[in-house]
Amino acid sequence: MKKIFIRTLGCQMNIRDSEVICGLLKKAGYQICSSDGEADIVIFNTCSVRQHAEDRVWSLIGSYKGSKIIGLVGCMAQNYKERAFQREANISFVAGPQDIYKIPEILDKLAGGEFFERKIWEVDSSQRPEEIYHTGFFQDKSHAYVVISEGCSNFCSYCVVPYVRGSLRHRKSKNILMEIQGAISNGAARITLLGQNVNAYQDNHINFTKLLEQANALEGLAELNFFTSHPKDANAGFFQAIRDLDKLNKSLHLPLQSGSDRILKLMNRGYSVKEYLDLIDSYRRIVKGGLLTTDIIVGFPTETDEEFEETYDLVKKTRFNAAYIFKYSPRPNTKAAKIADLLSKEGKEKRHKKLLDLQRRISNSLRAGNKHAKV
Repeated sequence: MKKIFIRTLGCQMNIRDSEVICGLLKKAGYQICSSDGEADIVIFNTCSVRQHAEDRVWSLIGSYKGSKIIGLVGCMAQNYKERAFQREANISFVAGPQDIYKIPEILDKLAGGEFFERKIWEVDSSQRPEEIYHTGFFQDKSHAYVVISEGCSNFCSYCVVPYVRGSLRHRKSKNILMEIQGAISNGAARITLLGQNVNAYQDNHINFTKLLEQANALEGLAELNFFTSHPKDANAGFFQAIRDLDKLNKSLHLPLQSGSDRILKLMNRGYSVKEYLDLIDSYRRIVKGGLLTTDIIVGFPTETDEEFEETYDLVKKTRFNAAYIFKYSPRPNTKAAKIADLLSKEGKEKRHKKLLDLQRRISNSLRAGNKHAKV
């Protein structure tokens, strides 16, 4: 029996994808290992959101010297395709996010000692078969990630996701609820719904709020969460569901990205600073004491010192419970990559540190219960 180790890098979607792969491989008779040392096959499930994430993967793959079958799957696989073999000779196969269901078949083809001479890439599928979500495999026995939609059609100018995961596709609500019920039956009382843009969900007359209501009503569910939302699809009805559904966490992750209207427009985010502030005012008014977290990018191409200060001031005023703050990294195929990135690495790091230090002070203050303390 071939032993396989899967190394997962990136977002919660990748974590769930790795679980899907594990379920498929176990069903096909492979053994999943907890470390690469005992494995015959090492699969890297990868992220392309930032250059740093890609560089780390290439470094890790380069540390293997031909002793194992190496697979590159996920967003980097879709991004590089057959060029991955030129970048790293150690790689035996490549499979994009929509092609992960083919991995057992790929490994069968590579079996029997032929893998040193063969290279296989599968990056052409446009959609996954629904059945791959129903193997019953979840890494955490008490918590389950459940994908409700795949891909993204927002085309934010800095984001590679639409190019590596395809356009937005919604799973049928009956299949989602069936998967949740199966996870609950296996002991997972906590569920997190996943999508690049969960609150854009639509299955005929069932929107995201209705899906939350249906999931909340399932017997045996103790806690419900979701990740991640987009401001352009948020509204008061959505916030009321967060308030009213008893099993749903009273928290919201609502990416801001920038406090400058000009930069938001260049990012193709679809909202203004005022619209964003109105949304979070509405959320805080409806969901009393609800947690609020966000994402922010510093050093976006042409971002001036003054525009960075607008972001800084907005964060200081808004007082997020937590924020994921990133330095801009150009991504292939994106519109932002065509804009001259003139800010130096040191300049980005300076802005990143300044905003990160501010958010740490705010987070510490809120945890200590000082809601209005100066930072």
